[in-house]
Amino acid sequence: MALTAARKAEIIQQFATHPGDSGSPEVQVALLTEHVNNLTEHLKLHRKDYNSRRGLLVMVGARSKLLKYLRRREPARYTALVEKLGLRK
Repeated sequence: MALTAARKAEIIQQFATHPGDSGSPEVQVALLTEHVNNLTEHLKLHRKDYNSRRGLLVMVGARSKLLKYLRRREPARYTALVEKLGLRK
């Protein structure tokens, strides 16, 4: 299921670094994480949906690149984001 506009606005507001922010790495990673979680639930029911599986892998790769960028540029923001989203275990 796609993200609703209300849920997307809620995520943007929660992870924005300043008012009107919708493109910072934190917001992008949070939105990708929400998409990945939704798609993972979809794939649990529809195991043979290979096109969605490929989309999931693309999203995970994009999220990984954004996290790597953030870790390289601002380690404090990276650790705060990872803890907030609960990504690394």
